Amino acid sequence: MNNLVNFLKQSDIFYQFTPTQLELVANLCQEVVFNTGDIVFQENSSSKELYVIVQGEVDILISRGVTGQLTKTENPVARLRRGQSFGEVALVDEGLRSASARAAQKDTRLLVISRDKIIMLCETYPQLGYRLMYNLAADLAMKIRNTDLRIREQLLYKPTEEK
Repeated sequence: MNNLVNFLKQSDIFYQFTPTQLELVANLCQEVVFNTGDIVFQENSSSKELYVIVQGEVDILISRGVTGQLTKTENPVARLRRGQSFGEVALVDEGLRSASARAAQKDTRLLVISRDKIIMLCETYPQLGYRLMYNLAADLAMKIRNTDLRIREQLLYKPTEEK
């Protein structure tokens, strides 16, 4: 349990949690191992978990087709590494996943935290809930800014087509 608490302490989404708060979160975590190419979750599937990468890398992919099914040639829109989290929107709404997640390395270890359990913890310990939601908002804001920059780069630096 101490190793898990030490790991959570280094993860951005649990920034400034007290040791007691980290232990409470650690008790909710389930560790799952994926191999290269394994799908963690599929685009358009229901979202009920938050994931934190303990080891390895995870690619976030968006299907180019209308079905949401991935092809072998899908390019990742992001590659996440140790300490990063994904699936965090599931904490805010239980809608459908907007992308797929795929393990990019052998023995990719993830912590899976159930939405229902973490929400109950947040309601029971409001300070923990506030800190988690603050960190979640900061993480999502950074991801939105990075996406905006990538879109801006594509729009500004893409050669215009002549008619």
